[in-house]
Amino acid sequence: MNDRPIPAVEHASREHDGHASHSQFALLGERRFAPFFWTQFLGAMNDNVFKIGFTSLVTYQAARFSGVDPKTVAFLISAIFIAPFVLFSATSGQVADKYDKATLMRWVKTFEIAVMLIGAAGFGLHSVMLLYTCTFLMGVHSAVFGPVKYAYLPQKLRADELVGGNGLVEMGTFVAILVGTILGGVAAGLGASGVADAAGVARAAQAGGAPAGAVWLGGICVTVALVGRVASAFVPPCAPSQPGLAINWNPFSETWRNLRLARGNRTVFLSLLGISWLWFVGATFLASFFNFAKDVLSADPDVVTVLLAMFSLGIGIGSLLCERLSRRRIEIGLVPLGSIGMSVFGIDLFFASHAVPAASHLLTVGEFLRVGAHWRVLADLFLLAMFGGFYSVPLYALIQSRSEPSHRARIIAANNILNAFFMIVSALMAMALSKAGVGIPGIFLTTALLNIVVAGYIYALVPEFLLRFLAWVLIRTVYRIKLLNVERIPAEGPAVLVCNHVSYVDAIVVMAESPRPIRFVMDYRIFRHPLFGWVFRHAKAIPVAPAHEDPGMLEAAYDACAEALTEGDLVCIFPEGKLTRTGDINPFRHGVIEILRRSPVTVVPMALRGLWGSMFSRGADSGRPQENRRRGLTNRLTLAVGEPFAPGEATLDGLQAAVAALRGARR
Repeated sequence: MNDRPIPAVEHASREHDGHASHSQFALLGERRFAPFFWTQFLGAMNDNVFKIGFTSLVTYQAARFSGVDPKTVAFLISAIFIAPFVLFSATSGQVADKYDKATLMRWVKTFEIAVMLIGAAGFGLHSVMLLYTCTFLMGVHSAVFGPVKYAYLPQKLRADELVGGNGLVEMGTFVAILVGTILGGVAAGLGASGVADAAGVARAAQAGGAPAGAVWLGGICVTVALVGRVASAFVPPCAPSQPGLAINWNPFSETWRNLRLARGNRTVFLSLLGISWLWFVGATFLASFFNFAKDVLSADPDVVTVLLAMFSLGIGIGSLLCERLSRRRIEIGLVPLGSIGMSVFGIDLFFASHAVPAASHLLTVGEFLRVGAHWRVLADLFLLAMFGGFYSVPLYALIQSRSEPSHRARIIAANNILNAFFMIVSALMAMALSKAGVGIPGIFLTTALLNIVVAGYIYALVPEFLLRFLAWVLIRTVYRIKLLNVERIPAEGPAVLVCNHVSYVDAIVVMAESPRPIRFVMDYRIFRHPLFGWVFRHAKAIPVAPAHEDPGMLEAAYDACAEALTEGDLVCIFPEGKLTRTGDINPFRHGVIEILRRSPVTVVPMALRGLWGSMFSRGADSGRPQENRRRGLTNRLTLAVGEPFAPGEATLDGLQAAVAALRGARR
């Protein structure tokens, strides 16, 4: 090979073992992230102080609020809160692309103060209409803030920080939900002793005056809004993505345009649908907790806080674990793992709910925790939420990374529109099932079963998710992998990856460790398999045949490679053309040079070590020497990435020599 300079990116480390160079929590000490984090944290917390306080009062003290059905009010509050996402998300996405996002955050937090003053008046007067108005306006606040929040992150974080930053935001959001739930629930219960039954509440209502809980709720909401405004003042400037954008103020035409914009990238759009489905599931569970606690678990309002705490801790821990499980990359293989866990523990929650013993009175937290059956309920909620974290964080990071920067905020706005639609459908479904006599456990079961159907549909449309999941499982169960200079794989732009061919799972291993999707050139016989053929066709693998067998297919493969490289994709080829039978590298065939002749692009040599002798290689045959056999369930392997060849620089002998040098003596 010619002597070429080492890319600048390599100064960090020439050897990467998959662990972060620093913890994602280090971002909390940096101005580019910390003020933003606390601004969004306080906003999410205030949403929940208000909504939980409101829901608790009308569920357990319904006599204070005329014309309220305590069995459906939680779903109604949820529907009112998310309606502004449908009405205003399209406009807010344009505003977030046009103006400085830090300035927009300060405007939104000032608006929040005014909204919470209305809410405080509603609590003080126990006026349902004022509280519904505040609920709607807080929805407006969140609808405007959402595109700003998720478009801010990719502008301020590096690519290797995006998963960790999103994990912190998701964790912070649900910790904020937990803190808001505790504050809202405790505040709503102040002064409620002695009025827990309907007669007591009615007597208290006739006595007039605002209960202590309502006064505290109003004060907390206004105070948190003020602190959030102070935090937003420290958010650093964030340049507008498209300052010359002409805003379309018609929410209906702009909503349709945003959805069409999102559909421009199929994977991004289906990821948006995946996130919206998660909000459907989450909204169904969260809005059900008060009636679940009261009618199924026979528990008092404080137990609702315990349920929400387990749910919030679960999704927070799941979100934080994503960075470690994904090795600081956008690992969409975690998405199927998340959906599987959500369904498994959602279904088990149905059966756990039926195993709960009956109680003669509403249980306190202490009484609730002394019952063993209740711990199964808590475990199901925690694990369901944790897998929800595995599901959501990679999807958010994928959308942020694959959306065009010039209209990223509008893509997030389209996500908010879809989220709102799914959450409204969730509320309508839950209310319809409730009216039909289906209990809360039945609603949970219905949601978990629907999750299986929706997940299967999305993964059928985009097999990339399942392929990455299989790859992720493989390299964390059968194999333990070490990466050398994997940062040499280009983060963007076309390139040809050239690798030795050791086993049947070479493509899966390379796919699992690539920062981007890869178009693999694969033997046409693989496509005859009913399962693998369907998967690889949908993954856009390119079938190839030798010239003496099917010259037409070979020519079509060359054309497909040229088209993929023109579109800026990565193409990976195993130039040996067949698996090694001895562990040594077979002579490279000329096909890779023909690909490069038609498309002169960067070439990245790679080598796999340690797969020879594993169960998926021909070295697993019983005829190989005893000393070469690998025992045990796991194998250590290495993926070594060599110094790239510049366009027009690669030769067949040079590529084979580079791959052989990377493989070294180990097979």
